[in-house]
Amino acid sequence: MAALRVFLTGASGYIGGSVAAALLAAGHKVAGLARSAERGREIAALGIEPVIGSLADAAVLARAARAADAVIHAANSDDRPSVEAMLPALQGSGKLFLQTSGSSIVGDRAGGEPTDKVYEDDTPFTPGPGRAARVAVNETVRAAAARGVRAVVIAPTLIYGEGRGLHKESVQVPALERVACKYGIARHVGRGENIWSNVHIDDLADLYLRILERAPAGAFYYAENGENSMREVCAAISRKLGYGGRTEPMALAEAIAEFGEGAATYTYGSNSRVRGERARRELGWSPRAPALLDTI
Repeated sequence: MAALRVFLTGASGYIGGSVAAALLAAGHKVAGLARSAERGREIAALGIEPVIGSLADAAVLARAARAADAVIHAANSDDRPSVEAMLPALQGSGKLFLQTSGSSIVGDRAGGEPTDKVYEDDTPFTPGPGRAARVAVNETVRAAAARGVRAVVIAPTLIYGEGRGLHKESVQVPALERVACKYGIARHVGRGENIWSNVHIDDLADLYLRILERAPAGAFYYAENGENSMREVCAAISRKLGYGGRTEPMALAEAIAEFGEGAATYTYGSNSRVRGERARRELGWSPRAPALLDTI
């Protein structure tokens, strides 16, 4: 496809920085939101045109969105004001607005216990109270398709692998590693039999490009390529750190102290089993990166 000018929020982050690298490698131009002049200089060194401002700067966001051929929102998935600042600027344009969500929207409160429930891209669900606001933002984005915006939502699963931008570390696995180092043994919530789907950052960035090229307005895509229990992930971390694969349970209250309430409940202790078949079927997405346990 012809080179596009893409406005990207989260350009200095793990997901956004990796997506920016993929966009630049594909020949596109990237304008990235930067909170300070210093951060702007850092992303400029990577080939990203800095747009100085924050998610609270509605006028900056709207102006940058109007000036772009497409917008990728890869910053705060729960930030409604930033979405409401950019969507009207694209109304009637047919331009892409790609919202980054996450598969924790279907997360349960299992406390380390497994589930047989698996969600397809179009499986209806009722989000828990900790994720209802995020789901409402997703619905607002997709509804913009009726107002001439090529509005799409992507929901990555547990992301792993080295980032391609300024921020190299993902969230979940490094946090579990830090806890393992702290206690001298890898620890999971309860029995750790809860299961999460996962995706490598390189495969995820490739999916962003495919969505940019040809995803239809109003689409929703899970991004996954396999799944593992948290106990399996912790055992792999334990082997990596020389702890012999040993793991031990921790109570939810302990996990909340380590990770925060939302993350402990809806990530480390929950199930989030999804299947990203729509991306494979519609966009020809074919993940190729090494599996999570092999990468650890």
